[in-house]
Amino acid sequence: MERKVGTVSRGVRCPIIREGDNLSTIVVNSVLDAAESEGFSLREKDVIALTESIVARAQGNYASVSAIATDVKNKLGGETIGVIFPILSRNRFAICLKGIAMGAKKVVLMLSYPSDEVGNELVSLDQLDEAGINPFSDVLTLERYRELFGENKHPFTGVDYVDYYSSIIKDAGADVEIVFSNQPKTILEYTKNVLTCDIHTRLRTKRILKAAGAENVIGLDDILNTSIDGNGYNEKFGLLGSNKSTEDQIKLFPRECFDLVKDIQKQIKEKTNQHVEVMVYGDGAFKDPVGKIWELADPCVSPAYTEGLEGTPNEVKLKYLADNDFKDLSGDALKEAISERIKHKEDNLVGNMASQGTTPRRLTDLIGSLCDLTSGSGDKGTPVVLIQGYFDNFTN
Repeated sequence: MERKVGTVSRGVRCPIIREGDNLSTIVVNSVLDAAESEGFSLREKDVIALTESIVARAQGNYASVSAIATDVKNKLGGETIGVIFPILSRNRFAICLKGIAMGAKKVVLMLSYPSDEVGNELVSLDQLDEAGINPFSDVLTLERYRELFGENKHPFTGVDYVDYYSSIIKDAGADVEIVFSNQPKTILEYTKNVLTCDIHTRLRTKRILKAAGAENVIGLDDILNTSIDGNGYNEKFGLLGSNKSTEDQIKLFPRECFDLVKDIQKQIKEKTNQHVEVMVYGDGAFKDPVGKIWELADPCVSPAYTEGLEGTPNEVKLKYLADNDFKDLSGDALKEAISERIKHKEDNLVGNMASQGTTPRRLTDLIGSLCDLTSGSGDKGTPVVLIQGYFDNFTN
């Protein structure tokens, strides 16, 4: 019978992961148990993906807020520090801010506006227009911000992040001053010791600040990039990609895990004789058109993946072929013509009109986004995702 199903994404349940667990064996057994339970078989080029959270948990990659404080104090001097461009998040940044503030006497918190880097709004563009404020040039004090915009609670969380972050800093024992600006150099009017907390623009921000005369400039990726008093760390990303674990502890992004994905691939080959691809995924890379939030708060979608997931899709647009090259065909003749074009397509379709409109993104970003949407971030209990048919096309 002709195949009628394309890509299928399945969330796979597995045991709750704890530090020291043999994660590769647990993942392999969970996928094979799911296949037996649900009546499907693994096939060549299936993708097994596991969320970064269970990888970090198995590694025991946790750190205390006191370790953050020690590292901040050692690297920025422990006096007045500028903390600029953080995202507005109780889970992602608030717990880090607690540790950062514990490592300073005063924090000058500089918030980007009207929204943070990933789209969480402090104020709307309409509010800025009504107030006659230019976010590209205008610098606002806290008093001016409140005078113009009053209290602004996040539509999803109900939190006024200006008050919330201010209270975290005060409760940690530091003085606080809040400034609103989108120009990195603004912070140098207050201090020469700066922690830049942006994620994907951090290298540019560091460069601008150093060129403008900052004495000490570090990013979140420079905090806990080595172990402090035996705490967890991430040599490449530091605090980037971390999440709140408890009120006094964070879970960091996983450390090196290429050996893990290769081991899972190897075990599946040994048990099923199928060559699958394997990846670790974090946040997907997509934007909510209503909430305006860009999901990617992790430094990358996938910190580790097998070789078959390298590159970008190489696909032709079926509707382009149907409307142009084969516009005079229909039925079986059209199907056969398109099938033949797919079978004989070039290895690199960049610039070919037949590929216009296909998604020019890395495979790991596309598949990681699908995995993130499949597993969710709540109580589904499926931190492993099996994707089948992703590399198939109309001819398979």
